Order: sequence, then C-alpha cells, then structure tokens
Amino acid sequence: MASQWQWIALVIACLTIAATAFLLLRADGAYPYSRQALIALPLLVAVGCGTVWSKSELAGEPAIQRPAVVWLTATVLDRQEQPSRDRIRLVLATRKPESGQPTRIRVNLPEALDDPGLSISAQVRVRARLMPPTSPMLPGGYDFARVAWFQGLSATGTVIEPVKILTPGRESSGIRVMQNRLSDHVRSNLDGSRGGIAATLASGDRGAIEQRDAQAMRDSGLAHLLSISGLHVSAVIAATYLFAIRLLALWPWLALRVRLPILAAGAGALAGIGYTLLTGAQVPTVRSCIGALLILIALATGREALSMRMLAVAACVVLLLWPESLTGPSFQMSFAAVMTIIGLGTSDTIRTFLAPREESWPLRLSRYIGMLFLTGLAIEIVLMPIALYHFHRAGIFGAFANVIAIPLTTLFVMPLIAIALLLDIVGAGAPAWWMADKAIGALLGLAHWVSSQPGAVRIMPAMGGANFLLFLSGGLWLALWRGRIRYFGLVTAMLGAISLALLRPPDILVSGDGRHVGITGESTGELLVLRDTRSGFVRDNLTELAGMNGTMRLLTQWEGARCSRDFCAVELNRHGRIWHVLIARSRDHVPERALAAACDRSDIVIADRWLPRSCKPGWLKIDRSTLARTGGVTIDLKGRSVRTVAQGQGDHGWWRGAKR
Repeated sequence: MASQWQWIALVIACLTIAATAFLLLRADGAYPYSRQALIALPLLVAVGCGTVWSKSELAGEPAIQRPAVVWLTATVLDRQEQPSRDRIRLVLATRKPESGQPTRIRVNLPEALDDPGLSISAQVRVRARLMPPTSPMLPGGYDFARVAWFQGLSATGTVIEPVKILTPGRESSGIRVMQNRLSDHVRSNLDGSRGGIAATLASGDRGAIEQRDAQAMRDSGLAHLLSISGLHVSAVIAATYLFAIRLLALWPWLALRVRLPILAAGAGALAGIGYTLLTGAQVPTVRSCIGALLILIALATGREALSMRMLAVAACVVLLLWPESLTGPSFQMSFAAVMTIIGLGTSDTIRTFLAPREESWPLRLSRYIGMLFLTGLAIEIVLMPIALYHFHRAGIFGAFANVIAIPLTTLFVMPLIAIALLLDIVGAGAPAWWMADKAIGALLGLAHWVSSQPGAVRIMPAMGGANFLLFLSGGLWLALWRGRIRYFGLVTAMLGAISLALLRPPDILVSGDGRHVGITGESTGELLVLRDTRSGFVRDNLTELAGMNGTMRLLTQWEGARCSRDFCAVELNRHGRIWHVLIARSRDHVPERALAAACDRSDIVIADRWLPRSCKPGWLKIDRSTLARTGGVTIDLKGRSVRTVAQGQGDHGWWRGAKR
C-alpha cells in the first residue's frame, strides 16, 4: 500500500466488515462458520496491519542524508567474524554525522585492522566511509533499505583506518559470547568451509563459509542445511527426547509413578530452546522451535502432533514478533516447506503408504526412501516459485540431492560434531573431528557435483507480484482444504506456471544512479552493458534480473552500437520496429543544440546526468532528476511499458526516492 491513508482505510474496512457480521448475522443461522470467518479474518487483517505499522514506527531509523567519510565515537553492540571475506562486521551505537541524533550503524572492518580490545561493549573511535542503506538497484531487486529500517540501522560502511580503543570491551558470559567462543573452537578444529559449516550447525555462525561453497549449496537445493531451522532444531529435540525417555525408563520407581513422555518432552523443550538461543534466535529458528515445542506438547498430551493448527500458531507468534518477515524469503520458504510436509503427512494416501505391515526390511527401507524422495520433490516444487521470485534463480535437482544430504546431515554430521564437542571436554575429540571433516566434505562434494550438472540451475528475470500470487493462492488452497476440492488449487498453480513460462526479460535495464545500463536480446547469451564493473553486486543484479547467467559485453565492443566519448547510439529491432536509443557515457559539457538534435532523432534517451528541457526524445527521457524520483527502471519495448523501483515502494520511511 502506497500511503498511510490506504492503511487506515483498510483497517477501517476490516473493522466495519467484522462489526457488520457480528451484528447482522445470527450465531445459530444457516451458515455459522461463514459468520465466524467474516468476523475473525477481517479482525486478523486489521491486527496484522496495526502490528507491522507499530513495528515500523518503533524500530524504523531514518537513513543518513548522503554518503560521508567521518570520525565517529561509538559503542560496539555486536561483532560478527566473517573469515571467508577477510573482515569483521560490527554494529555500532553512535550519533548521526549531520544531526547528532543517536543511531545504530553497521560497518565492515578489514581483518588487518582488527584489535584484541575490539569486543562487545568497547568504546571506540573510528573513521569510516558511510552510505545510506541502498534501495533496490532495479525493480525486483533486493531491498536492503527496507531490511535496515526494521533492524534500526541508519547507515552501512567500511572502516578505513585503524580503530582507536577508548575503553576495551568487558568480558561477558552472555549467549552471544558463548556463541562466538563455540564458533572459534569449532573453526580451530576444522579449516575452511568445512569449519564454517560445522560452526553454522553448532552456533549459527555462517561467516566462515566460502562464497563458492555457499553458492554450490544454494544451486544444489541444499542451502536450507546452512540455515538453522526445522531440520536442525527437530534433530536436537528428537535426540534429546529419545535419550531422556530411554534413560528415565531405566528407573522403575519413576517409570511407574510419572508419565515419562512429559519429562522427556520437558528435556527436549529445554534442549530446543537452548539451541535456538545459542544459534542466534533467527526467525526460521524461532519458528522451528515454536513448532517443535507444540509437537512436544501434543506428544505429551496424546494429541495429533503434525497439524496445520500447529503451524498457524507458530506463524502467529513469529508475525507478532517480526511482522516484517512476512514478505521475506526466510519466512515464506520455511513455512511453505513445513506446510508441504504436513500436507503430505496428513493425507490418507501417504498414511496408507507408510502404515506398518508385514514385510522384509529392504522393502520397508525402500518405502521410507521413496517417501523421503517424494517429500523432497514436493518441497522443491513448492519452494521453486519463492526462490525465483526473491533470488531469480533456483536449483532443479534439489530433491535428488536431499535424499542423500538430509540423512547425511542428521545421522552423521550433526551427531559427529556434538560427539566431538563433548569429547573435547577431556581432550579426546580429534577422531570425531576427523570423521566430521570427512562427512562435511562429502556434503560439499555432493553440492558441487549436483550444481555443476547441465540444467541444474534455472535463472529467470524478475517475476511480477501477480504471477507470484497465483502460486501462493494455489499452494495455500492445496494445503488448507481437504478432499477433492483441494485439487482446484492446481488450476491457479498451473496458471502461475504458464505465466512463468511466458515471462520475458525487460529489453533495457537502468540502475538507480543511471551509471549502469543493460540491453538484452541482441547478443546471444550476453548482456550488453554500458560500463564494465568490478562490483559483484552490480553484476549479479544486472544479469539475474535479465534472466542471464552472468556473461556481459561492453556496448563499445558491439558492432551494433555507435559510441563516441560522450554518448552511445543504439538501434534495437524489436517486434517489427526499430527503436533508437541514446545513452550518455560521460558528464562532460555537450553543446545544447547538438544534444537537442540528437535527442530529437531518438526514441529513448538515458543519462546519469541532468538533461535540459530542449532534449525531447520521441517516447522516453530518463535522466538524473527522473531517476531520483523513480529509482532503477526496466523498459519493455513490446508493451511500451516502464517499471520502476518507486512503484513497489510506497510512502514508507525506508524509501528516499521522493525526498531527493
């Protein structure tokens, strides 16, 4: 929604519908469930709007006005080591350079500038290059400004001189310190990405995983193993539950007088809560812990463990605490995966397939392996639209990889890490660390092999919100309804798949600062770009949002472009029409009459500079003043349509386009 008045109108409309249903519809009428729905659903929408609005007002921190290089006196609030990138990430409490208002910023400190006294609570003096949190570079791109707003960050940047320690940080015994010490201990026993993955599973610290290995895990569909969520929390709680109930059963006096499942559930709950806190209490972990605790309660009380009600309660708790997570990939993917598992596990067909029967153990094992593969395949199908919407790429062979990777992680990697940590208490953990190293190496080898297969990764241009809603509505319909009526959800899901198959990349992409322009469809397998760049962020945004694999070619090297020192003139043949595009290369002075004549011969003019009013192209002019209002732009020549970053932002505190 674009403005606060639209939010207010929606809340009033919801309250009106609920009040009307309460007053006019009888509780003992012909359709009592319809009355309940007309009361409850609008009230939930109103509460949700109020919750996210309140969180935005309480947590939001306006960004600094402009980039700056400044000296700051600050207190270290958080420290996260990232050895794979040779840096330490710090969150600092300081004051804004232009106003002196208290604020929080996040800076990257090169490892070469690290200092032993630079720990949490240290008072420091730093010189840093600061930037306002960046809005999406192009429509459909990652919106870090929105994320930073809800994290209370007003700037990000890099420390450029050695830090002056005014007061060293005090040693603490808090959970964050325990997490850092555990992560350091794990990485001291395992090198490289293997140590990074082990540290992730033990403490939630992902900073030591090398980029190529992390990308291979994503492309092979195994990235969920690096995010502490349902699989890991469930494994810890299940292991604790089974161990506790077996151990307590050895005490006959207790077993005859107390319900052991209740005591075992309590032990599992404590283990799950402790693991959640130790690994950073991120949204997926909290969601998984809440769900697991509800399952423990169900087991202890004899209720059905897996149900959509359990998932709904977990979702409500997470959204009350982090309402902004609703639109993020973490919340959507984790809840979609669990919803898929519950939908499959509670279906009559699957229950019949998994029902106990007289058979040999190879047949029983084959059924369980088949079920594991079917579950993985269903999850991959459900998660693929979400991954394409947020990341513009998705692994295709994740179901096959997970058949091996999930048992390998839960039965070997995690237990070996736990055993190694326990044995380290008496200094005997080396053999377990060696075996854990081999198991993690096998996991990484599987990820690289799967991701390197032809067609293993699907890359697509930015998907529109309407396409995404087709998939979401179809998936929710399939999951929430019972009986044959649920299969009507396949209709909207199929419509989403058809729209995805018909999706075309935009013809022209223009970054928010106007410096980077990409043209698709002219050079096979290549994206034509105005400027070369060393920035991986710029390269990834241009290629992924164009639905390409990363190959870029300069316009000056393309035979279809006529480039001078100041401009490139390009002719694009699209759908039976020749489009004349003029793109600025420099900000040097150009005679106005010559510029006006060039604009008059062009259909589209793009520049990272201010263009005079005399520049009047045939259809579209995009210059610095235009981009300041719209942000990044994509152009579809077939439909003569322009999509901007501003169209997806609205009047929110994190969007600065209208204020420039």
